Amino acid sequence: MAYKPPRVLIIPGLHDSGPAHWQTWLQGQYREARRVTQRDPSRPELERWAARIQRTLDVVASSDGSGEWLAVAHSFGCLALARHLADHEDSPIREALFVAPAEPDKFGIAEALPHHRLPRRTRLIASSTDPWMSAASAARWAHRWGASYSNLGNVGHINAEAGFGPLPVAKSWVEAARARAAAEHRPRHADFLEWGFAV
Repeated sequence: MAYKPPRVLIIPGLHDSGPAHWQTWLQGQYREARRVTQRDPSRPELERWAARIQRTLDVVASSDGSGEWLAVAHSFGCLALARHLADHEDSPIREALFVAPAEPDKFGIAEALPHHRLPRRTRLIASSTDPWMSAASAARWAHRWGASYSNLGNVGHINAEAGFGPLPVAKSWVEAARARAAAEHRPRHADFLEWGFAV
């Protein structure tokens, strides 16, 4: 069976991500990307949002077959993704990117979130001026989840209102994650051929 690169799964935050949002831009970069669409994106309900992630994966698997995913979440979508990963160790999501998570305490759901290392490779990108989560809190959650952490500085909530249509760092993460997946699935003898050795 031919190797199939992992697809991109977009997980927006409250009120979805509009046409000017970087998540919409990123989705447009990949033909097979999919978006998790909440029934009511204005109501932040952790369990329902996490279940919607699983439902989206199931629907795609039933129509297009199984495969791996790279999840890219924003704001409240980050919290739903963390819950999904904690609840589904068999999730087809192989890596996850959390961008500008929302502060769980704002919704009274901190105890409902995992407080341990997540079972997937993760990265968390934050801001020093995000009104939805302080940089210190973002660093704490990154540590709890075992995520690599970076702070983009004075860039607000890293959304369209903060001026983010394209977000090149998100696409760079996808490309690096895809390269890691390809290297992992490459036959061992390919390394020898690359260096000119016969097998």
